[in-house]
Amino acid sequence: MSLPATGPFLVVGLGNPGRAYRANRHNAGFMALDRLAASMGTSFSRSQSDALVTDGRLNGCKVILAKPQTYMNLVGRSVGALTRYYRISIPQLLVVCDDLDLPLGTLRLRPGGGTAGHKGMASTLEHLHSPEFPRLRLGIGRPPGRMDPADFVLQDFGPDEVPAVESMLDRAAECTRSMVLDGIQQAMTRFNAGAE
Repeated sequence: MSLPATGPFLVVGLGNPGRAYRANRHNAGFMALDRLAASMGTSFSRSQSDALVTDGRLNGCKVILAKPQTYMNLVGRSVGALTRYYRISIPQLLVVCDDLDLPLGTLRLRPGGGTAGHKGMASTLEHLHSPEFPRLRLGIGRPPGRMDPADFVLQDFGPDEVPAVESMLDRAAECTRSMVLDGIQQAMTRFNAGAE
């Protein structure tokens, strides 16, 4: 049995604010944080640093959850401000976002890397001054035919995709819990299977 992480842990989900975007593919990060918050018995009840924020505990470790309320290309301002305010070390930050290069329902946890063209990740990298921050990418699939990816990510998931999405969100919450309690290497071993 592993000991809980020391100090607070910050989990940031990326998405676009507003009801019109709620079920969009680009909002998978928000959806995952809502699922995690519910599993922790909390909900987003306050605003801080341009984000909706809540917190709870996993086995005694404080976990702060944040959903930036700027648009995607500006989320880094919020991530940077929250990491400074809570004095979060980079290994105890997790950014959760959608990824259209991963098959629908796939998870990929990494300790660092590039942006893969994701504007929210690019903004986060800019404000953290490093690409080496943990991220959990949620597969939303590729656009069909010649559809513009920018249009595809702003579509809602289809009814036939909901079971895969629901499973992915449950596993994303479990993956986050595992990262906090067991460390990123063990969480990667458990949840990255089939992600390559």
